[in-house]
Amino acid sequence: MGTGLDTSSAAVEQALLAYCESRREWVVETTLALARLESPTDDKMAVDACGRELRERMEAIGGTVARLPQARAGDHLRAEFGAGESQVLLLGHFDTVWPVGQLARMPLEFRDGRLFGPGVFDMKAGIALGLLAARAVLDVCPAAGRLVMLWTSDEERRSRTSRTLIEEEARRSRAALVLEPGLAGGGVKTARKGCAEFHLAVHGVPAHAGVEPDKGASAVHELAAQVVDLQRVRELTPDVSLNVGTMSGGTLPNVVAEEARAVVDARVTAAADMDRVIDFVRNRTPTVPGTRIEVTGGFDRPPLERTAAVARLYERARDIAGRLGHDLSEGATGGGSDGNFTAAVGTPTLDGLGAVGAGPHALHEHIEVDSLPWRAALVACLVVDVLGDGPAPAA
Repeated sequence: MGTGLDTSSAAVEQALLAYCESRREWVVETTLALARLESPTDDKMAVDACGRELRERMEAIGGTVARLPQARAGDHLRAEFGAGESQVLLLGHFDTVWPVGQLARMPLEFRDGRLFGPGVFDMKAGIALGLLAARAVLDVCPAAGRLVMLWTSDEERRSRTSRTLIEEEARRSRAALVLEPGLAGGGVKTARKGCAEFHLAVHGVPAHAGVEPDKGASAVHELAAQVVDLQRVRELTPDVSLNVGTMSGGTLPNVVAEEARAVVDARVTAAADMDRVIDFVRNRTPTVPGTRIEVTGGFDRPPLERTAAVARLYERARDIAGRLGHDLSEGATGGGSDGNFTAAVGTPTLDGLGAVGAGPHALHEHIEVDSLPWRAALVACLVVDVLGDGPAPAA
């Protein structure tokens, strides 16, 4: 390490914790500043306004920040702290699911040690504690390596413009620390399902439903049969989940439907299941003569699997948390994040290191304010630990 300190010592970890605890108001104020700038994924102007605030704050604490312009999404941000060959990645997003104006319905407010408001849990408090972790590392125990932050603008809409950037940055990193919200009680996420979206389009033959029904071929009837048949996917593996989220079709009750469509969400726990699910969903055989089925889409997030490298990184984090006075559990979730991408390219990844709270995407979204300093200290300790002698990136 750059200072020659014994970074594995409890003394250094306690110094990082004390630093973060002494800046409790700073991390809360940073969370509030970001949350006040509503940033729905599909509103580039709003997302970029939040990004400008975030950029200024990263520069103010010593980061070298690059804006990565996007035409169809908000601009992504990459910040670098320190220097050296080794790199640790802090990863997250500053877009939210909430529209501009949601603050009028869900005002930012403190109640019983919690901060309520849209986007505070998912995941502007996570960004704020990541910034505090960077400050702590720089001021208490400068590492012989780089701390890189990548904050993206489209995670809530499947990371279509940021995936390549995330994967490239992950390949350069010894570990990826994802500041998405923690599990209930603050546990971290060592496994996430891979996520797919399929679009089924059924083409039929229109006809008068009363006069000449046999001359038609109903796309709606065919789609209904396919929706039932898709449930057989569980026969492939019980860990697969499939949901037909939306359906549409037909024009009038007395017209045999010419068109029908459905959007299907599928999730798997293991990469080995992805091809089987793709084949099953795409290889549809019509049951109604005269109809034709088209299937597009597929997996856009591979699963984050609990590999040996993920387990070792979690064990390091659990041990550090214990020395900081907290238990750190682990678990899996069916939701995807950008940590799916970093893990899939072979980078040891620990997800859910962000805020403790509840209600992501819900009206009761909130964080537990007192958890912010120790979570920031945990991240800071992990950065120092990994840059010291932690896991190396995949070849």
